[in-house]
Amino acid sequence: MDFSLTEEQKQLQMKARTFALEYVLPVVHKYDDIGITPLHVIEEAWKAGLMNLDIPKKYGGNEYGLLESALVVEEIAAAGPGMATSIFANGLGEEPLLMSENDSLKEEICKDLLKDFGLISFATSEPVMGSDVGGMICKADKDGNEWVLNGKKYWITNAGLAKYISLFANADPKSRHKGICGFLIRTDKEGVTTGRPIEKMGHRCSNTTVVDLKDYRVPPGDVLAEPGKGFPLAMKTFARTRPIIGAMATGLARSAMEWAIHYVKKRKAFGQPLTEFQALQFKIAEMYQKVETSRLMTWRASWDADNGRNPLLWASMTKFYATEIALEVASDALQCYGGYGYVKYMPIEKLFRDAKLYQIYEGTTEIQKLIISRHALGDYQPIMPSIEDVPYAPVDEDWLEKTEYLNDIVQSKGAKKAWRCRICGHVHYGDEPPEECPVCKYPKGVFKEVWSR
Repeated sequence: MDFSLTEEQKQLQMKARTFALEYVLPVVHKYDDIGITPLHVIEEAWKAGLMNLDIPKKYGGNEYGLLESALVVEEIAAAGPGMATSIFANGLGEEPLLMSENDSLKEEICKDLLKDFGLISFATSEPVMGSDVGGMICKADKDGNEWVLNGKKYWITNAGLAKYISLFANADPKSRHKGICGFLIRTDKEGVTTGRPIEKMGHRCSNTTVVDLKDYRVPPGDVLAEPGKGFPLAMKTFARTRPIIGAMATGLARSAMEWAIHYVKKRKAFGQPLTEFQALQFKIAEMYQKVETSRLMTWRASWDADNGRNPLLWASMTKFYATEIALEVASDALQCYGGYGYVKYMPIEKLFRDAKLYQIYEGTTEIQKLIISRHALGDYQPIMPSIEDVPYAPVDEDWLEKTEYLNDIVQSKGAKKAWRCRICGHVHYGDEPPEECPVCKYPKGVFKEVWSR
């Protein structure tokens, strides 16, 4: 078990950190105010090689693993959570393409995304369907060798800016997940439009729109998954991308913690630095523990995926834990600032708003709990025997009577009073307490009568 990073990973991490501080941090608060995506920053990330991280080398990509992606994402999210969502939406959009069986389409789209700056979105959610992926009603009808799509997808990141969309529809909504299929949508074609950006509480500099499909025709070459294969493809996608949501949440929580530390170090109250107050010391300690644990879980989930293990369980645990602590840490950091944390001039207010989204998108916290509970109640194999099979061996009375400090237990039979030592908790049976406690050696006066027959 080795938790150290390679030199290449460290260099990639520092590259992302420098980019975040120089390109993302200076602009995110203003663009958050006006609710517009700074597309030029996303393009700079593309130029710097900080997007499309997992495109295979055979198509010209770096073929980074999830761990490398997690390192980069944490740094970007630490500077601007909304920007991280938009920059790394390409990873989400590319996953179903990369895991599909359509090799010619993979090659075409991957090479295009590397050659020219462009965005690819991911679309499962609909206006009346979110975490219940099997409940999608966006319709896919077969017409000859083509598919015709009609319906709406909602909450789609970067859809208003994207060149491509990995989109899931249902050939038979009555059969739920069994009819789900997947397609690559080209947004310059007839039959697909997007709405105005959705106004959101947080992640306001991340473009989010509806995708409206009206008789959009999909040729055979743009099919990602036939009916019945779409739902497993979507679930495999989430298993690989949920650890990256954990990395985003970790980055946000880290920044909230660091700004809280900065503030308590410089602020005074009641004539002394805030760092002298134990309540704030404990709050900082809890923040630090949560951030470090969140990062470890993200790395573990990413390691599972990179090493060919099924990442589903750790991906869900990571998303569940990391997204919960992001909101907790942001809230605690805001509390450290007091009233100043509540105003828009301070970055904590924005982080607090941004943190909530992590508990919702790519499967709510409740969905992650369902996945984990099903594992615990189903596949998990307990080590302890069942309650009815727990062994209780009889006491060896001969051995017990030879042990001086247990004699009082044997002699307790028939006792009429019990006395508890208020120092260590030792219980003495007898009409009177002992002259001194045999355990902590405090005198008779520390005993209190706690029971009588």
